[in-house]
Amino acid sequence: MKAFIIDQYKSAAARRIGEMPTPVLKNDQVLVKVHAASINPLDSKIAAGAFKPILPYRTPFVLGHDLAGVVEQVGSAVRRFKPGDAVYGRPRDGAIGTFAEFIAVNEADLATKPKNLTMEEAASIPLVGLTAWQVLVERAQVKLG
Repeated sequence: MKAFIIDQYKSAAARRIGEMPTPVLKNDQVLVKVHAASINPLDSKIAAGAFKPILPYRTPFVLGHDLAGVVEQVGSAVRRFKPGDAVYGRPRDGAIGTFAEFIAVNEADLATKPKNLTMEEAASIPLVGLTAWQVLVERAQVKLG
């Protein structure tokens, strides 16, 4: 499958579009054909090696934290999705790679894409939505009323 690959931390010259193996599913994962992905400052920071001490991805690896796409295949333990479902989400740390044709994502990291959103709109939400939630709910402890 085609993917945006990081061959070496800190080197812009070591970033390329190339071929990577299509992911093999675990029992609790969903194989998603990526229709849209968004880019975040986190992606450039990871490529630059800023998070290497806490998120040590082994090169070569594929960047990308947000996706929207269609389920191609499901693992044997997956119950919420079936092939053909439109989904969006953010793969957990250690399992990124949305800048590719396909990605295997834990079932818990996906949601059904709202019908009123395009794939591009849905792909723009997960990481910024999580960030907003963390600031407003977890840090500022904003509550109803």
